[in-house]
Amino acid sequence: MKSLNEIIAQFPEVGKVGEIIPLTAGLINQTYKVQTEDPQACDYILQCVNHQVFKDVELLQHNIECVTRHIREKLEKAHETDIDRKVLRFVPTAEGKTYYFDGERYWRVCVFIPESQTLEAVTPESSYLVGVKFGEFEAMLADLPEKLGETIPDFHNMEFRLESFKEAIASNKSGRLEKVQWMVDELLKRSDEMCKAERLYREGKLPKRITHCDTKVNNMLFDENGKVLCVIDLDTTMPGFVLSDFGDFIRTAGNTGKEDDKNLDNVNLNMDIFRSFAKGYIESARSFLLPIEIENLPYGAKLLTYMQTVRFLTDYIDGDCYYKIQYPEHNWQRSQAQFKLLQSIEEHEKEMQNYIQSLI
Repeated sequence: MKSLNEIIAQFPEVGKVGEIIPLTAGLINQTYKVQTEDPQACDYILQCVNHQVFKDVELLQHNIECVTRHIREKLEKAHETDIDRKVLRFVPTAEGKTYYFDGERYWRVCVFIPESQTLEAVTPESSYLVGVKFGEFEAMLADLPEKLGETIPDFHNMEFRLESFKEAIASNKSGRLEKVQWMVDELLKRSDEMCKAERLYREGKLPKRITHCDTKVNNMLFDENGKVLCVIDLDTTMPGFVLSDFGDFIRTAGNTGKEDDKNLDNVNLNMDIFRSFAKGYIESARSFLLPIEIENLPYGAKLLTYMQTVRFLTDYIDGDCYYKIQYPEHNWQRSQAQFKLLQSIEEHEKEMQNYIQSLI
């Protein structure tokens, strides 16, 4: 197995390494900050790509290269300043690839953006800024000429998730079905409505765009003054519905409780977060959105929450094979908390629709 220094040496631009510091942030990829000896030179981020999740690293890096190049060209055309802090740049190997395979693992290096920070806390103010930036991100990529592939096939495909759910129910590997049957019934009752996006796509009414597919507040860099710099964590950037990007932020940031909250009374939709994010998102994305996309944004919040409920419950019925658990009933607790959020979103759906209409 090659040492980290040997791996970094495959990316000649980096130069002499001073210190390599492990970073704890990030659940999927193993990440390090590489400090160079030259105080005038930039530092770098070294990542070991999780090949179990991203099985086609060539495709993964192709997508990222196309996206970052296109955004950089847009920023240059708009005569933006400080461009190197507003878009990620991945460093090539001596062979010109943006990844290196050491015989066992895949590695990549990108330039570290100085004086930047991520935010963990979600407020109406930060939600508005994130909404503007994610809308702007999609708008910039609306005319991307290259074809991107799916880095995780069927990631947000509700029909696919329901097939897996039904297979889990039929096999009942863990013998837990009887206990959760009431929730199974509730979810299957909603299944036809929740496959609406895929049907509209087949009918040619709902387009697929280039979407981020992981729209969390900590997937954005801010400068020292709290101003948004750029979108990061581009691994799941691929063709998808804008409803997914909109809905996943509301699912994660608009929850008044925790994703696995044991007190379900804590779990509700935070309408202040919804309104702030929606306002920012519509401001920057309405230039390219179709009316059918705009009117279905609240449905996107419902869809992604339903999808996550299905995924947690599928894993629970299957015997906890996918998600890491901290105690035996963890996936069941997650399922209940997500279902409670789904019910809250359903209760607020008309209010959400009215607010979206007021913005346009």
